[in-house]
Amino acid sequence: MPHRDVRTWTILVSTFARVGSNGAALELFKNMQNEGIKPNQFTLSSVLKCCSSLSELKIGKGVHGWILRNGVVFDVILENALFYFYVKCEDFGSAKWLFESMEEKNSVTWNIMIGAYLDTGNVDKAVDLFRRQGLKGVSIWNTIIKGLMRNGFERIALKLLYEMVKDGTLFNEVTFSIAVVLVSLLKDLELGKQIHGRVLLSGIHVDGFLRNSLIDMYCKCGKMKMALKVFEKMDTYFGRNENSIEEVISWSSIISGLVLNGEFEDAFKTFTSMVRKDIDIDAFSITSIVSACASFGVLELGRQVHGLVQKMGHKLDAHLGSSLIDMYAKCGNLDDAKRIFKQTNDMNVVLWTSMVYSYALHGRGREAVHLFEFSMSHGLLPNEVTFIGVLTACSHGGLVEEGCRYFRLMKEVYGIKPAVEHFTRMVDLYGRAGQFKEIKKFIDENGIHHLRAVWRSFLSSCRLHRDIEMAEWVSENLLRCKTLDAGPYVLLSNIYAIKQRWEEVATVRRLMQSRGVKKQPCQSWIQIRNQVHAFIMDDRSHPQKNEICAYLYKLIGRLREIGYSSDAKLVMQDVEKKQGEGEMLLGFHSEKLATAYGIISTASQTPIRIMKNLRICDDCHNFMRYTSQLLDKEIIVRDIHRFHHFKHGCCSCGDYW
Repeated sequence: MPHRDVRTWTILVSTFARVGSNGAALELFKNMQNEGIKPNQFTLSSVLKCCSSLSELKIGKGVHGWILRNGVVFDVILENALFYFYVKCEDFGSAKWLFESMEEKNSVTWNIMIGAYLDTGNVDKAVDLFRRQGLKGVSIWNTIIKGLMRNGFERIALKLLYEMVKDGTLFNEVTFSIAVVLVSLLKDLELGKQIHGRVLLSGIHVDGFLRNSLIDMYCKCGKMKMALKVFEKMDTYFGRNENSIEEVISWSSIISGLVLNGEFEDAFKTFTSMVRKDIDIDAFSITSIVSACASFGVLELGRQVHGLVQKMGHKLDAHLGSSLIDMYAKCGNLDDAKRIFKQTNDMNVVLWTSMVYSYALHGRGREAVHLFEFSMSHGLLPNEVTFIGVLTACSHGGLVEEGCRYFRLMKEVYGIKPAVEHFTRMVDLYGRAGQFKEIKKFIDENGIHHLRAVWRSFLSSCRLHRDIEMAEWVSENLLRCKTLDAGPYVLLSNIYAIKQRWEEVATVRRLMQSRGVKKQPCQSWIQIRNQVHAFIMDDRSHPQKNEICAYLYKLIGRLREIGYSSDAKLVMQDVEKKQGEGEMLLGFHSEKLATAYGIISTASQTPIRIMKNLRICDDCHNFMRYTSQLLDKEIIVRDIHRFHHFKHGCCSCGDYW
């Protein structure tokens, strides 16, 4: 090129930046300066976007300094690029200063600031900033609603979605996709149908993401026929291309939905149909299906998929290996998880992280720590997920000193900024050890008073140690945000129940009712001969209900003879029952029903595996311990936090969960 001026350089830099070649774009910018060409606002905006993508704080600050030294006039595009750069590099002090000093703010500016608050968990500030903004474009509505969903405020997100409709803001493809995902989270079928109808009436282009979101929504609402209808209209949406990314994802979504709804035979048939149609079953498809098996603890289906994958000749690489490790571990089979780990023989951080977390999930803290130390000694660089795994292992294993050391190592040696999950694990670590003063100090030092997950973990520790005064103080901080999550209310209520403070229990119940908080129904399920049987408390819907209940009555009677006794104080929902009814209902907790069915349906020496959607209560934990002792039978229970392996009257958690 005979003559290269600022225009040609800017086109080159911006083009490389646009296609994601950020390093090359920065190198071009450097060459441009070496040739004495002075960049303009467009060049500088592109360069700052590259710095944002690469988190190059030092280079970006250098560009900012160059702008100030050379008197470049800021326009709103350049200021937004600089503002976004500071937000992406997590220099929030500089970002806030720049935001407040900007004379002209457009919708992009507000969008960036609101997104920054949402990313750091400052939901109240994000909503306040959103309210302060005058004319709101569709992108800002999308940002606030999506951010609220990401932070667990689905009901508030729904309220804003209704406000958006009243405001008259037209939905775009992104809004519809967000709305459908929100419906999936809320499992609100009627609202989902309304949104689907609005999609069709709007004439908007239904892209692959929106179509697959609709499939997922109907699956999660338990309407597989509707999901299959959307799935079967793939030709209508974007033509027939069986190996397009969108279509492969659709197949994976349908299979995951079938697993979710307990239709395991159909799930496996659909997977084999994918194979017969020569659809490109890539790593994503396989891991999606395997992950669905992991989520619901469906071991037999997971094994069938694994066997078919082997027949197809798929290489057991780190990506597939880590998914299989996770599946076997979450289905309660740690031995097979270890076998897969040894077969891969690859020093890959994703693979090793999966194994560390698997040990943590099963309460094998020392083994998780040993594996973590071994990986570091062999030069493997841990990432933020690895540290979540090892901190979880330390928490479940009561390894306080090791956990504190790894938290410092993560920040000071590896330069990883702690996220909500890391803070929560540390609070749990201190809490299980009863070190409440350390928790207060930790929260103050890290400035994490705004994180609900941290306070909830703290409250769980108060329950564990039955410290009612501390529980009340923690609850004040936690319930101040008027969360619609029932967990904190149930925890506080159970703490009061343990101390037989029934008036306070009733007060918490009334508070829940006034705020519209509903307790999530407890459910347990067990897989017997490739069929999943689900139970809820006092469930009388099972075809073998009479046999199950009769056996459970008999079993509880035998357990009492060796020391087991029910503790009706532990259950929130029994508070208003008549004397004696609470103990009776305890006998019909979902996990006890699943256990009874598992015992009468399997051979005496066959372990039974039970999955539960919430935390196992103290009474059911005792029931499992005594049952494993009386029958000399291994019982494996996965609750929302971890695995419990009951054997010979003992639990792998050491009664510490």
